[in-house]
Amino acid sequence: MKRDINIKSKITSRPLKKKTAFKNKINIDKTFSKELPKVLMLTTYPPRECGIATYSYDLKNALDSTFEDCFDIKICALESNIENHSYGTKDVDLVLNTDNLQDFASITNKINASNDIELVMIQHEFGLFKNNEKAFINFLKSITKPIVIAFHTVLPSPNKELEQHVKDLVSLCKMVTVMTKSSSELLINTYGVNPEKIKIISHGTHLVQHQEKQTLKEKYNVANRKVISTFGFLGPGKSIETTLDALPVIIEEHPEVIYLIVGKTHPTLFNQEGDVYRDYLIEKVETLKLTDHVKFVNKFAPLPELLEYLQLSDCYVFTSKDPNQAVSGTFSYAVSCGCPIVSTPIPHATEVLNNGNGLLFDFGNSKQLAEKVIGLLNDDDLKHTMRMKGLHASASTSWENAAISHAHVFSDLIEKPLKLKYKKPKINLNHLKTMTPDVGIIQFSKINTPDIESGYTLDDNARALIAACKCYKLTQDPTELKLIKTYANFILKCQRDNGLFLNYVDKNKKFTKQNNEVNLEDSNGRGIWALGYTYYLMEESIDLDITLLQNIKCAINQFNLNAKHFKSPRALAFAIKGLYYFNLKMDDKKINENINDAANKLVELYNFHSENTWNWFEPYLTYANSVLPESLLYAWKATGDTRYKYIAKESFDFLLSKIFTEDCIRVISNQSWLIKGFEDKAVHNGGEQPIDVAYTILALKEFNIIFPFEGYDDKMEIAFSWFLGNNQLKQIIYNPCTGGCHDGLEEQNVNLNQGAESTVSYLLARFAFENY
Repeated sequence: MKRDINIKSKITSRPLKKKTAFKNKINIDKTFSKELPKVLMLTTYPPRECGIATYSYDLKNALDSTFEDCFDIKICALESNIENHSYGTKDVDLVLNTDNLQDFASITNKINASNDIELVMIQHEFGLFKNNEKAFINFLKSITKPIVIAFHTVLPSPNKELEQHVKDLVSLCKMVTVMTKSSSELLINTYGVNPEKIKIISHGTHLVQHQEKQTLKEKYNVANRKVISTFGFLGPGKSIETTLDALPVIIEEHPEVIYLIVGKTHPTLFNQEGDVYRDYLIEKVETLKLTDHVKFVNKFAPLPELLEYLQLSDCYVFTSKDPNQAVSGTFSYAVSCGCPIVSTPIPHATEVLNNGNGLLFDFGNSKQLAEKVIGLLNDDDLKHTMRMKGLHASASTSWENAAISHAHVFSDLIEKPLKLKYKKPKINLNHLKTMTPDVGIIQFSKINTPDIESGYTLDDNARALIAACKCYKLTQDPTELKLIKTYANFILKCQRDNGLFLNYVDKNKKFTKQNNEVNLEDSNGRGIWALGYTYYLMEESIDLDITLLQNIKCAINQFNLNAKHFKSPRALAFAIKGLYYFNLKMDDKKINENINDAANKLVELYNFHSENTWNWFEPYLTYANSVLPESLLYAWKATGDTRYKYIAKESFDFLLSKIFTEDCIRVISNQSWLIKGFEDKAVHNGGEQPIDVAYTILALKEFNIIFPFEGYDDKMEIAFSWFLGNNQLKQIIYNPCTGGCHDGLEEQNVNLNQGAESTVSYLLARFAFENY
């Protein structure tokens, strides 16, 4: 209902509420110790070459790169009489020889005597404590710190002795983690473990900057070949002979096939019997006359090389003959690379490939394997489908997401107050530059590959121009100067003779019909925001072409003569921001009048729609909400009219009350806008866009400058942590591997595409924490 009340009486009748900075929900109002709580991880560790050592190394790196000033991960390296190593790293605090009973007692005393160690985490594999199971149990009984145990294997159909051993292990722990649902079900149904004590954390996978398959094939001298691959430490359990026996049939259909066996004999096996298994495979290759179709890469391949081998593969085969193998790190690597997979049905493979992500065949069945591989190589559509499903399935299991899951386990179990603080990544423009040919920034991407078919928009280039200006001010890097020129020229070329801008441009640099079908007011506002900010930031720069700056100035002035009839609140808001910055250099009363006119339109909207419980400019909250109150703050700074300041504060606090809880942000879903009068029915999981989080952060920064004791700076940190995993899925949205940002947070997954809007939005949010 419209209320015929002037704005001053309206504000006076509803005084602004006092706001206080809120704190993270984890351990509120507790005093933090200067010493970070230590998490001691008992595990094998590099340079020891084994799957658990690699897993623990990757997990620790992910925790260290995702969080800061939260906890200190230290390693107690597990050794044996035949596995001794020198650790040239400060990460390894202790060494435990599991064949030495005195070592158990010594390590126990050191753990219990340490005031810093708050949690002990054990990466458990039964073979690590073979022949000393009782000593291990007694070791756990003696530890006075909370213990969490990560079972890398859970065996079905145990004998009574094994069943009791597992029950004893679980009883001594505060929590148990497993990597698959099937392992969890085994613990519950076979070992009687309380489900509330179990946490499923999938095996981590590496984020990959995907490269062209053909380029990689040429690099590794397998051009024009169909590549089948497997990798990992060699041993009889790998059953690689299953694939060798299938190859003759596969080659009949595809004579261009080559099978890459990447990896050397498992070190423990090598110490016992040398290269017996590998020699057996070489002899089999010769017997089957496959020397032109099989290549051994006899080494422990470094991670970058390994990921390239997997990306160039047309098919990855996993032939383990152990039906009780709960999980495989090598399998996880293949999934993260989007490699089509044909696998034996170990529990891990069955769970990951159950939605058409890959193909399964029976243990040791070479005939079935040949049929599956041939069918896959014959079907390009199937390979593409498997790749995309695999990439989406692996997104939630990245090492960054595994680190987030572990951090929440730590926060639950560590007794000292623990506040999770996400580490801000270094600024990375790699994906932005990849998305930007000479024309401008491309609108969409497929995963991290620019989709030129999607063309370009003024919207994206406007936001990208602001980001490039901010980056150049920080780095003075000439490559950023080139970006500034590219984006600014794109915007200028979108302006028509009437001073207004078109938005949509196709891959051939032609304006599209969409410009006639869509209201372009918001796009025009964004264009002026970008041009005004650029003129303000770069006007005194000796590096930017003076002609370009003059063209920007003319474009803004021409727009001002023809934009008086704009009605869109967001268009008005973006224009106010751009004109404010422009006028910091021009000091033109006429520009201030234009700002005043636009701000008055927003005031009228606010006065019309606002009521006691709805302090907003519209009868709904949709997208880019934060820019509306933020623009009125700029209008107040430009004109001195305190009405704008009051409405800005009141409306912004209203918005924040709808999108913030104490420890996280959840912006309005694009699946269901928040409608006035139906606020309680508008909760929708998913549909959260990076752009809305970014705009909120930009507004929070401005409000914190004007109202420095209202907790806006705390909210900035919380909002930014949304990109890093503090969201309803507890998954990372920013991709540190590419420098891109995923396109959105859906109900059950992250949209893996890294388009211009999302990537630039992340960068704008990240730059908000830099000082210029």
